[in-house]
Amino acid sequence: MASSMSSDLSPLVLYGAGGHARVVADIVRLSGQYAVFGLLDDVNRDRHGLLFEHASILGGLDQLDALRAQGLRDLFIAIGDCGERLRLAEAASRAGFAFPTLVHPQAVVAASATLGEGTVVIAGGIVNPGARVGAQVIVNTAASVDHDCVVADGAHIACGARLAGAVHVGRGAWIGLGAMIREHVRVGAFSVVGAGAVVLDDVPDGVVVYGCPAKVIRHVRDPQSAGH
Repeated sequence: MASSMSSDLSPLVLYGAGGHARVVADIVRLSGQYAVFGLLDDVNRDRHGLLFEHASILGGLDQLDALRAQGLRDLFIAIGDCGERLRLAEAASRAGFAFPTLVHPQAVVAASATLGEGTVVIAGGIVNPGARVGAQVIVNTAASVDHDCVVADGAHIACGARLAGAVHVGRGAWIGLGAMIREHVRVGAFSVVGAGAVVLDDVPDGVVVYGCPAKVIRHVRDPQSAGH
């Protein structure tokens, strides 16, 4: 059973029922635009029917058509795995769902910056002028994306990470906790930048780098599923 909600708020379905979903649900409450109608979770099926963040876990992806039939149209994918977030977005889009963009009231997004659908900027996050952030991106707690950066779809800029000006982050890439990326550097698609890394040179697609300065350590085992 879905949680009750005010009639003046748009109902929103969350996919995910873990730590990131808890953070997203808090942003939804603070936004004053949406109310969480219910959540979907295919990982822990034994939790179906239970409450999480004051809303019911309604089932898994098999509920998409039924939810659309009830008139639900907005869904937010609240999981950290970059590749899986992109795959789920494709499935939900085929079912007819739209993806709102969420910004915590204590985040800063410049007027000339752009954010794609299904992207979230969490508390303390900064997106500076001229930055272009794609769809299904996470700009996590106190992360900063400086002027003229390009962050492709499905990337995750983890807590406290710093992108200098004109950095390009590829599709599905994961920039780890507290990492720093020098200006004009390119990070390849589905690559992983380790926590605390200092990246001074371009990073190829599908590799793991860490250290100061960051070095390529290995290839990503599943290049479509970075950061998990």
